[in-house]
Amino acid sequence: MAKSRKRYVCQACGSVTAQWAGQCGDCGDWNTLVEEASAAATPFQAKHNLQSGGRAILLSGLNTDVALPDRMATGIAELDRALGGGFVEGSATLIGGDPGIGKSTLLLQATAKLALAGKRVAYVSGEEAADQVRLRARRLGLGQAPVQLAAATSVRDILTTFGTTSPPDLLVIDSIQTMHSDLIEGAPGTVSQVRASAGELIRFAKERGTAVVLVGHVTKDGSLAGPRVMEHMVDTVLAFEGERSHQYRILRAIKNRFGGTDEIGVFSMETQGLSEIANPSSLFLTSRDEGVTGTVVFPALEGTRPVLVEVQALTVRLASGATPRRAVVGWDSGRLAMILAVLEARCGLSFSTAEVYLNIAGGYRVSDPAADMAVAAALVSAMSERPVPIDAIAFGEVALSGEVRPVAHASLRLKEAGKLGFARALLPSAQGVEDAGLKLQSFRTLGAFVDHLLGR
Repeated sequence: MAKSRKRYVCQACGSVTAQWAGQCGDCGDWNTLVEEASAAATPFQAKHNLQSGGRAILLSGLNTDVALPDRMATGIAELDRALGGGFVEGSATLIGGDPGIGKSTLLLQATAKLALAGKRVAYVSGEEAADQVRLRARRLGLGQAPVQLAAATSVRDILTTFGTTSPPDLLVIDSIQTMHSDLIEGAPGTVSQVRASAGELIRFAKERGTAVVLVGHVTKDGSLAGPRVMEHMVDTVLAFEGERSHQYRILRAIKNRFGGTDEIGVFSMETQGLSEIANPSSLFLTSRDEGVTGTVVFPALEGTRPVLVEVQALTVRLASGATPRRAVVGWDSGRLAMILAVLEARCGLSFSTAEVYLNIAGGYRVSDPAADMAVAAALVSAMSERPVPIDAIAFGEVALSGEVRPVAHASLRLKEAGKLGFARALLPSAQGVEDAGLKLQSFRTLGAFVDHLLGR
């Protein structure tokens, strides 16, 4: 049966309370609360109506001054670049990568540098014993770093340990798939356990101001394992990529609430651990003493960092009636098919009777659409057996109409190429660039570009 509700409204500020008081709790005036009749409510409405009974939240404008978060630089420049300048107090970072790629090695090096710099750092391993981590640190020459080590899988034990003492500046959990919360039923690694464990650790980070780093497993296709909601819960997601057969490793920022995305850090796996690569272009460029057909240098852009890579193409003529093969390594196979179609429809070049092989040197993966022009140049050079000048770079996006379109950050690409000794650039005519010291050759259509390459 419906019953009326009593409420008391302050005549000075308009605040509403359920009980009378001599002083208004919001504005502080005395004897301003007056009883008013309210609409009748059923017991169901009184229990389930969310429009009252809560506490008022504080609203602020976008123009409110906010101080920039303090950064905790690790001393590893490539890691700090990917993070946007270092770890942020109270942040949660998720780092994933293939087994054996070097995630634990990188984090052990970072924690050792921070500990030697005076920070309080804790490293909790759920996959290895503390002695195993200690032996690896000695192998890396970091045995004297005052890092607090522990081997545990219970989230309750971990939070109890750090809740009774002053919280560490950085807490590394290796890995989140081994953590277990006794509030949830299920084995470690299940979706519910990973979500619950990550939620508790992130809450600890926000409440105590500790920067928490979670190491995550990856699936067979390279994506982070576990519930996708975990990527939404954390502040930063880093992907550690690279082939185990190659020397280099790339740390890529996929999500970053405190910095830019698509930033990369480049490392090389050495006997003493991961070393930084100040000039990553040297890893992806082969020796270029003389011109070779089918090779073109492309200035790729990862975040704010230009990286020069070599695009390699090879065409093999087949006997009539044979089915040609298309093989791509390091680039999108669908985009290669599009470039081949544009070359045939707009430029009069036929690749239908030839096998086409395309490779990005060094195992690098390119997703930048500005590589269209470099790929087209490599294909034309391979088919015509006319080498592209060794001191030239090429970049630009190719449309289905055959138009060559400008791309972003051309000045950064040209500046990096000039530093590495390149003298000319082949680029779209609509590309507005500053003087970078290179000879610029611009083209409006892909047909004009092909005519230039073939000397027509």
